[in-house]
Amino acid sequence: MAYATLANVKAYLDIPTATTSDDPLLTSLIDRAQEIIDAYTGRDFEAVTATKYFTIDNVEGRWLYLWGYDLLTITALTNGDNTVISSANYRLEPRNETPKWAIRLDEDTIWDFDDSDSEISIAGTWGYSTTAPSDVVHACIRLVSFLYRQKDTSGDIDRPMVTGDGVTIMPSALPKDVMSILEKYRRRLA
Repeated sequence: MAYATLANVKAYLDIPTATTSDDPLLTSLIDRAQEIIDAYTGRDFEAVTATKYFTIDNVEGRWLYLWGYDLLTITALTNGDNTVISSANYRLEPRNETPKWAIRLDEDTIWDFDDSDSEISIAGTWGYSTTAPSDVVHACIRLVSFLYRQKDTSGDIDRPMVTGDGVTIMPSALPKDVMSILEKYRRRLA
């Protein structure tokens, strides 16, 4: 599901609902805007159910770090030796916030691997949140409108251009308001 709907975007752009000539373009731009947001922040803002795998390289003592992934819930946690770890034997970190970025085993449980090819598997719900936060939805709508308006730009917007008067026009970057909204969501890795 997209962060923004076609109806949201058309309302923002003041395009009547009955006008459908640009609907395929707008739908495509919604997908592109979502990809840009995900790439800029290093996150997915809608939950997906999946199984992800981690190696001994992700383990430090009793901690398993989920670098590059946001975790919401676990349905099954399987150790590297193929034993299932009960939810009573681990905690998701941080405790009182989402998304989660690590799993900490209790003192009586260890991460165990059969061999160097063994992996820990985590079946669960992955993503920053169940649905995109409202400010991310707005950033998506705003970015779609920016991309849509570029189609009518007469200049070459992907490189600097010099006008007949000698004025240099620099290419457009992502809108500053969109970047400002998304900045707080950017993934920071140590």
